Amino acid sequence: MTSILVAQDAPPLLLHVLRLADTALVLGHRLSEWTGRAPMLEEELALANAALDYIGQARSLYDYAARLDGRGRTEDDLAYLRDTPDWRCWLIAELPNGDFAHSVLRQFLVAAALQPYWRALAASRDATLAAIAAKAEKEAAYHLRHAGEWVIRLGDGTDESHRRMTEALEDLWPYTGEMFEADAVEAALVAEGVAPDPLALRPAWEAMVARVLAEATLDLPAPCAWMQSGGRRGVHTEHLGHLLAVMQHLPRSYPGAVW
Repeated sequence: MTSILVAQDAPPLLLHVLRLADTALVLGHRLSEWTGRAPMLEEELALANAALDYIGQARSLYDYAARLDGRGRTEDDLAYLRDTPDWRCWLIAELPNGDFAHSVLRQFLVAAALQPYWRALAASRDATLAAIAAKAEKEAAYHLRHAGEWVIRLGDGTDESHRRMTEALEDLWPYTGEMFEADAVEAALVAEGVAPDPLALRPAWEAMVARVLAEATLDLPAPCAWMQSGGRRGVHTEHLGHLLAVMQHLPRSYPGAVW
């Protein structure tokens, strides 16, 4: 089956919407992998609900992207018929779950970035994006609160839980810089009042992260001279290919099948 391509020089709005959609869907898929494996029933339900939130966001964004693309494609086409280089998600989203500490810390770091972003995007001049963002901001607020409580509980818990949180922080921190990158796509949309400047939102993220890590008795990592990057341009880790092979198996094996 031929991959559906969205060119790097596609209109900025389309690329921006795909970046948001891809990140949301990959995060939703990763969280769904905890179903049946979470440390307790309440957390299995909480993570499954968060996964559904992300997948719902992705559906709304893919639907909008398909309309912007204007070539008769559907949200399913964009989710299931693009190969790895065509995806534009944050690298932190595609990393394997690791242990529970790793997953809840990623959820916290991402939600701390997404909540202020969605809040700012709700004031977008693009009415569709504003409506999606207004709903997503409420969901991100819950994700942030839930994950933040677990970061504190595990960081300030036993020696073992503290060790695991410290290791997770060391592993994930180099991937956080990409969440605030701004390129020509963002610049064009910021100038039009369509999207917020991610760099302007970083101080709020840093303040939230510093507060929660301090309460969790975890050391704030020193600034990195170099951060992992490339996901929004289609340059990914090897993990995304494996994830897509699972997620896209049915629609690729049975083209046109419907439930």
